[in-house]
Amino acid sequence: MCTPRYVDEAMKSKIAAYNASFRKVTASPFGKGDEIGMLNLIDAASRDAILSRADASHVFDLSVDYFVGMPGWVAAGDPTYQIWMTHTPDGEKVWNSMNTTDEMNSSIAYSGDAVSMYTHCGTHIDTLNHFGYNGKIWNNFEVNKHLGSRVWDVCGAEKHPPMITRGILLDLAAMHGVDVLPPSLGIDGKMLEDCLKHQGTQLRPGDTVLLHTGKMKADWPTSRFLMDTPGLTRDGAVYLCEGGAIMIGADTLTLEQTPSTEPGNYLPVHCYMFAEAGAIIMEMAYTDELAAAKLYEFAFFGACLKLRGATGSPMRPVAMRLKN
Repeated sequence: MCTPRYVDEAMKSKIAAYNASFRKVTASPFGKGDEIGMLNLIDAASRDAILSRADASHVFDLSVDYFVGMPGWVAAGDPTYQIWMTHTPDGEKVWNSMNTTDEMNSSIAYSGDAVSMYTHCGTHIDTLNHFGYNGKIWNNFEVNKHLGSRVWDVCGAEKHPPMITRGILLDLAAMHGVDVLPPSLGIDGKMLEDCLKHQGTQLRPGDTVLLHTGKMKADWPTSRFLMDTPGLTRDGAVYLCEGGAIMIGADTLTLEQTPSTEPGNYLPVHCYMFAEAGAIIMEMAYTDELAAAKLYEFAFFGACLKLRGATGSPMRPVAMRLKN
């Protein structure tokens, strides 16, 4: 059986979690101007190592569809996903927006649409400016110096490199012998270590880690998907971040346990991962097919939209098997 989590002493100096202090912002080990935290572990060598082993004969799509009525973060009053037509074939015959002939409008049947949504909608990443402590975010960037009337000028989604990494799946539902974890179950470090041992999987620095709770299979796309999420506790997040995870995702809306059991913080894992550990979050990842295939190690590919300054951005991630 493998060692569940291994980080050598040299690597520890590059992992922000080892210098974290409770509810205090961590200075980046990658320098004063760093805006991407642990994503700095992605480099030419790591990309080449995983690409050379990727088997493209089958691709696992890890994203969900966007549609009107889909579950989304509404607890703080943010907008739901909306889509509407801006041009229709019959409408163009009346409106004639391109100032052309009736014959041409009938011939080309022009359709167009627009969308509106919260940036934390569907399968998406959270950036390092999403949460912080006491007016500061990751690497001690201050609100009064870096947040304008519209967006942050640091740590936005546009700074994120395309993610080409080794990925691992922790199928916590299967380990417990259930299709879906119980509501509000807290996933701590001991449970994660047990899952790694159960699967014979090793967590390595630079990994993307996906958690399978079964929540999406059980409750998507009903309103129950939003309620009482089984998810990471701070202890669980510390275990993965100290193990070198650069992004942690799950098949849930929040990644972390809800409601929070930590006094004084309604999203303690978000605050820890961004401000203290410099690690990224991915939410609403479709992990059912990976779990069904028992694919616990894979090549992970994902890139978010380069929304300048945004605290979150849609992502279309995929996974591929690894060649031996």
